[in-house]
Amino acid sequence: MRRTLLLAITLFLAACGGGKDERAEIYLQRFFGECGAEYGRAVDPAKAEGECGIITATINKFNAQNPDVRVSSNVVAWPGYPQLTAQMAARDPPDLVTMHTGVLSDYAAEGLLEPIEPYLRAAGLDASSLTEASLRAATIGGRLYGLPFDTHGGLFHVNTRLFAQAGLMRNGKPVLPRSPEEFLAQARQFKARTGKPYLIQSLVGDPAYAARNLYTYLLAQDAAFFPDARHIELTTPEAVRILDFFRRISVERLGTLNQDTPAAIASFVSGEGGVYPTGTWMIGSFEKEANMPGRPLHDGYAVFPYPRLWGRDASYVSGHAWAVPKRERTPQQRDAIARFFRHVAEHNGEWARTGHLPAFKAVVDSPAFRALPHRADIGPLASIGRPLPTGVQRQNAIEGIIGEEVAAAFNGQKTSARALADAERRVNEFLANTF
Repeated sequence: MRRTLLLAITLFLAACGGGKDERAEIYLQRFFGECGAEYGRAVDPAKAEGECGIITATINKFNAQNPDVRVSSNVVAWPGYPQLTAQMAARDPPDLVTMHTGVLSDYAAEGLLEPIEPYLRAAGLDASSLTEASLRAATIGGRLYGLPFDTHGGLFHVNTRLFAQAGLMRNGKPVLPRSPEEFLAQARQFKARTGKPYLIQSLVGDPAYAARNLYTYLLAQDAAFFPDARHIELTTPEAVRILDFFRRISVERLGTLNQDTPAAIASFVSGEGGVYPTGTWMIGSFEKEANMPGRPLHDGYAVFPYPRLWGRDASYVSGHAWAVPKRERTPQQRDAIARFFRHVAEHNGEWARTGHLPAFKAVVDSPAFRALPHRADIGPLASIGRPLPTGVQRQNAIEGIIGEEVAAAFNGQKTSARALADAERRVNEFLANTF
């Protein structure tokens, strides 16, 4: 395996040099792309851009500041889990690995991850310093199975130029609905005054869009749609009202239809609709468009958490975390992991420039973070964000099933009741065959 090969090469080179490399070696595996040509020697994350650049410079800086430790990095194609699973099966996993918080339970349930509280204590970090959203997402059965370094989820990306044309701006801010009735009234007004759809939707080949809308508004209604980790209940009044609402948007042509994600993005940046509900990761791209004179979004972009339509303010979120696979390690390697955790925490503000929300309260509350474009507006996501119950395994596969069925209802291909019954049956059959 790669780790074994790296260690063999390290020992061989040390022998050839007539001395032994005494550094503690830890093997880190991550996604977020490869950008060695541009950032391979960068050691200042403040000067890096994008997910790949910032994470690469952060790791490089750790190596530069810790000469007694060597972090060897391996970049895997997104999302990297097939390779990680194979490494674990061969009993040769990395020491640190990037993982989506929704996937932690898949590995923790099999006893393949270490709880990280001992590393936090050694790093001088306390779990209470994490935001509510990030702490919830990485806690399984009362134990923390990864160090969160962000929260990401859906947001309402808004074209304020079109909102002004529609008469939906007040004191320089978009007027967002606070009930389903307000939503429909504002969407009708928007279409009547602009001739364009209020909502841009990626309903083709993007199950995450439909699932995210359903999850968000079920969580807002405090619906316990996972009564336990192995069953889902979707044939409920709370779920029906959500699907009926989005079906109404399609029936009245208040939202786009038949668009995949690239088409929906193109529609939004071209000024072809008012709101595009998509993730935190799009803030940088849309802000860049807003800063380009002559572009449809120029000086006309804002972004906020999903508006409250039912119940309370809530948003479905996930996040990224550093997980520690179980394997034999020396005390020096454990110390190196703890120091790396401390380093990640110290640079969480730099990572926040990607568009994702910081995992640490102090960073969310800091003037530097709030001074970044739109961050003061999306900051509440750190407290209102809710993951799925963290004991639920195979969340990615479940999202695919639910998103497919819910999108069929949004598009009018199935009734709400039929789509929800089909989604419930398929998920429960899948979970029954998983365990």
